[in-house]
Amino acid sequence: MVSYTVQAPAYFKIFFHAAKHPHKQVNGVLLGVSTSSGVEIQDAIPLLHHWTSLSPMMEIGLDLAARHAESLGLNLVGYYQASERLDDTALAPVGEKVASKVKEGFADAVAFVIDGNKLGSNDAALIPYISQSSSTWRPFTEASAPFSSNSSFQLSSSDLPTRAVALVQEQHLHQKFGDFDDHLEDVAIDWLRNREAMPADL
Repeated sequence: MVSYTVQAPAYFKIFFHAAKHPHKQVNGVLLGVSTSSGVEIQDAIPLLHHWTSLSPMMEIGLDLAARHAESLGLNLVGYYQASERLDDTALAPVGEKVASKVKEGFADAVAFVIDGNKLGSNDAALIPYISQSSSTWRPFTEASAPFSSNSSFQLSSSDLPTRAVALVQEQHLHQKFGDFDDHLEDVAIDWLRNREAMPADL
């Protein structure tokens, strides 16, 4: 089994996207590289919170995200989503399609569904989905829970969930965060990098 490590910029951006639109479905893609020790998920690009179906906006956003990843020497390595309902942790059909598209270019692609009931806790609140075929995605199961000490899925630092909560509650960085939908309304929004929304120590 391939191991996956989620770095701070990727985790914070997923968290900020969900925190900014808590009652909407949001989605985006994950950027990273394959190393000898597994897949490093280094960054995330937020796509949509309005037009979350397989719309022309989704297609354009995906294409721009892929070009940006390539310019950084990174791959699209996965997909993430949060649902409108806290208790909905299923990978949506559009998510399966986008994740499968990512998998065409990166064999070890992964999808994360945000667990709304755990968001804001000390838990990573990410449910991994993997695919054994081109289009069938299932929640990943192993003896230990995802992001626990013996899991194939790890955060680069165990305090990332706590730090993310503090950055939202104390610095309100999620309010500076923008996705592709936001960029379509205001082209000044740097949705590909979101530098203004990142803490100073990153």
